[in-house]
Amino acid sequence: MRQPFPPGFLWGCATSAYQIEGSPLADGAGVSNWHRFVRTPGRVLGNDTGDVACDHYRRMKDDVALMRELGLTAYRFSIAWGRVLPEGRGRVNPAGLAFYERLVDELLAAGITPMATLYHWDLPVALDDRGGWLNPDMPDWFADYAQVCFNALDDRVPMWTTLNEPWVVADGGYMHGVLAPGHRSAFEAAIAAHRLMQSHARAVQAYRAVGRNKIGLVVNIEPKHLPPDASKQDRHAARLADAYMNRQYLDPALLGSYPEELREVFGEAWPDWPAAEVEALSQPVDFLGLNYYTRAVVRHDAKAWPVPVQPLRQPGGIYTETGWELHPESLTDTLVWMHERYGGLPLYVTENGAAFYDPPAAIDGRVDDPLRVHYLRTHIAAVQAAIARGADVRGYCAWSLFDNLEWALGFSKRFGLVHVDFQTQQRTPKASARYYARVIADHGANLD
Repeated sequence: MRQPFPPGFLWGCATSAYQIEGSPLADGAGVSNWHRFVRTPGRVLGNDTGDVACDHYRRMKDDVALMRELGLTAYRFSIAWGRVLPEGRGRVNPAGLAFYERLVDELLAAGITPMATLYHWDLPVALDDRGGWLNPDMPDWFADYAQVCFNALDDRVPMWTTLNEPWVVADGGYMHGVLAPGHRSAFEAAIAAHRLMQSHARAVQAYRAVGRNKIGLVVNIEPKHLPPDASKQDRHAARLADAYMNRQYLDPALLGSYPEELREVFGEAWPDWPAAEVEALSQPVDFLGLNYYTRAVVRHDAKAWPVPVQPLRQPGGIYTETGWELHPESLTDTLVWMHERYGGLPLYVTENGAAFYDPPAAIDGRVDDPLRVHYLRTHIAAVQAAIARGADVRGYCAWSLFDNLEWALGFSKRFGLVHVDFQTQQRTPKASARYYARVIADHGANLD
């Protein structure tokens, strides 16, 4: 029998500012590193940009009304740093801050809990030009920015997240160069990762001084599994991959230490951070957010960099358009692992979703997406299974509310529960959105 969802369990959807808002320079907003990155030839598929995206900046009220129609009880969004502080520090832009105040007020009026993320990858260019996450002053700048947001919104926002997926920022932006700012250096990636965690810690400290609600950290976890005939080399490589992707951020934030395996992963690029500095990365948080999409079955590959692993495609597996295997059992296992390893903190699934082919426009007012419905059904059941095994899971956010700009993949991949015709901006709830609305209506009692 399925474990009932606990009273007060939040049912939400998630988005991020640059992916949906559009109007990136409106009302005095500062240029972000993504506004610049998408204009660099060859960086984004189809030369797509976030200049319009889902036009949410101008259509926000209608979008919140749609959330209410679907029955959402939570909405996870991010704040564009450059809208609030156009130069990244110093001068506050009242018009930019006012947009998020209006958004929060609309959500509350609709009975939807606002979940605000301070940083979801869009860094003001003014700070990027000063080294971005490599600059030792970044933790202070981030804490100052966070303080502005807390002062303006904490009376209405009950849940804050400091960073979204710091691993992606460091790995995609500084190690492999596929995301903004587009650098490729193990030396830079190690420093950026540390600065991100310092910034998280400083923002938590700043919140403790003025905040009255809850603050946490959101990470992406991808379990590293082994093939049945795994060798000793395979097992060692999988441990390195797990440390690099899954423990590099949670361990310092919760345990005050970095995984020992990182010295091998980074080699000479790994800095010998002072012990007291690393210990200071652990500041008490109120919850952890998990972004879960897939697992990886891996084998040792000496040619792979920086971690010597090669993912193996699984015979008979269902794969999304991004090449990710559907494996809901690993969502259960990951939630239980986080619960056991990090002291039983409250957990939220802050992103979970899949890109499948959807037509560019609705047909007769409908968009049928049976694979996404299956994805939701099996992964929500996986959350139930984690609760049954003792994990303190308190909410689930599907990724994403809308089809949107999927970063370097442009508009080529659709994750939304709501279909967006990017030519007309017509919103059409897909079959998956209607399914999710039914799940919410009966609080997950019937997932069929």
